[in-house]
Amino acid sequence: MKKTHAFGLLLFFVLLAGSPLLAQEAGAVADKAPLYKLSLIVGGAVITLAAAAGAFCQAKAISSACEGISRNPGSAPTIRFIMIFGLVLIETLVIYALLIAIVILMIQWGNYK
Repeated sequence: MKKTHAFGLLLFFVLLAGSPLLAQEAGAVADKAPLYKLSLIVGGAVITLAAAAGAFCQAKAISSACEGISRNPGSAPTIRFIMIFGLVLIETLVIYALLIAIVILMIQWGNYK
């Protein structure tokens, strides 16, 4: 039930973010409008899912590191180093997703046939 609620909330925010695209008039955009709208939705979905997954993974890593340090305070420097290294790798994946979303959103669809 908890996972269903979180998925429903995520789906609501994704649809809420895409609602301005659906509010445009039919003749307001060129022939490539459906492809451009789809690229905006895909770009938004990519960065949304990557940010959500990255935040969840970072929270889990920090929680596990704090638990490990509380169980064995003598190994705190080692656990802290490994945690920071893991957080850097997680954040790198989110930044890659941001770059992919920027590439998807910045393609000029009208120039390609």
